[in-house]
Amino acid sequence: MAGSCVIGLQWGDEAKGKLVDLLTQQHDIVARFLGGANAGHTVVDGENVYKLHHIPSGILRSDVLNVITAGVVINPPILLGEMDGLTDRGVTIDNLRLSDRSHIIFPWHIAEDRAMNQGTADGENIGTTLRGIGPCYRDKVGRSYAIRLGDMMRPNFKDKVFMICEKKNRTIASMYEDGQFEPLDAAKIYEEFAAYAERLRPFVCDSTDLLLNAVDDHKTILFEGAQGALLDVDHGTYPFVTSSNSSGVGASAGAGVPAKHIDQVIGVAKAYSTRVGGGPFPTELHDETGEKIRQRGNEYGTTTGRPRRTGWFDAVAVRYTARISGIDVLSLMMLDVLSTFDELKICVAYELDGEQITRFPSHVDDIRQVKPVYETLPGWKEEITGARSLDDLPENALAYIRRVEELVGFPVGVVSVGPDRKQTIFTSDVLKLATT
Repeated sequence: MAGSCVIGLQWGDEAKGKLVDLLTQQHDIVARFLGGANAGHTVVDGENVYKLHHIPSGILRSDVLNVITAGVVINPPILLGEMDGLTDRGVTIDNLRLSDRSHIIFPWHIAEDRAMNQGTADGENIGTTLRGIGPCYRDKVGRSYAIRLGDMMRPNFKDKVFMICEKKNRTIASMYEDGQFEPLDAAKIYEEFAAYAERLRPFVCDSTDLLLNAVDDHKTILFEGAQGALLDVDHGTYPFVTSSNSSGVGASAGAGVPAKHIDQVIGVAKAYSTRVGGGPFPTELHDETGEKIRQRGNEYGTTTGRPRRTGWFDAVAVRYTARISGIDVLSLMMLDVLSTFDELKICVAYELDGEQITRFPSHVDDIRQVKPVYETLPGWKEEITGARSLDDLPENALAYIRRVEELVGFPVGVVSVGPDRKQTIFTSDVLKLATT
């Protein structure tokens, strides 16, 4: 098997990091293929909790190569802080590689992000993390003002910084009210980022060539996604999305490896739904039940700390993202959060303009208008964090899993009942592996 891919099927925060960490032991390479420091992956190893943003979740396995590919945008001080934090905790980073094609986030991108975070044309705030991700991707596509990691190590890097900074100062100043924007200092930025370049230099490579050679050498690659498929810039709840293809269709573009080499796609979904920031959320709960889910699931952003919006599992949305991502098997995470509820609800359809539909609408205005059609299932009172096999789960929990399978249309191969590696049940022969 040349490759597997892990894709989030909701609005991010599906606990993909835990699954990637577990699956890493079956692979030679973990490749992160999109996003930037707006992503937050949490990996729990016993009492040790690691919060990662840029670095692939397989970094804890010293014998596995971890690659940040061309599809990722890098914020050097954040990346270096993450690297230093791992080193301070005794985790080796010698197995980290950075693509020379990755685009770099500069202070002007963050300034632009803050200036533009005024919402969409209808006034609703998109909910950006204000880390410059969108403006960096915009410059990447625009080309004229983009700088890649490899460019930082070329003789003309200083000239590029000065040229771009001059242009950006004029543009950004026009976006602020008079006196609110202090022009950026090109010399200071150059000195700071030149120092970053020297620290990062030993890790830089042509990641596309590295991964293609790995395929030729029959190495196994685990492609790690970020955010979730409902945030895909083309196929998500646009414009309340991220700035890259976060569904399964983005893996090949970001990593530079043709899709034919990805033999297995694992879709990851929580047993309920969450969302951070603006945008439609059909099953959102604004009551005590929603707050109970938030508290039991510790639903606060890894990157921002913002409380996440919570709601019931939306089978319509997850079936849609499972299909566009080409998944083979579903990983149902955080099932333990639903323990102690008297009853549980699953959205099985929408009502839109008086009609019941099971398709996910393509326009944000229609998604705002839909009313979820719920099916109610009995809950279970007992905590399930100690379960290590399906036989350990209460019958109502098993019935919930089976109903999710039926509605989404794909088998559940993984069930997570807690944050630790050992709190994972593998139900599929394809995914079955030791969890120690």
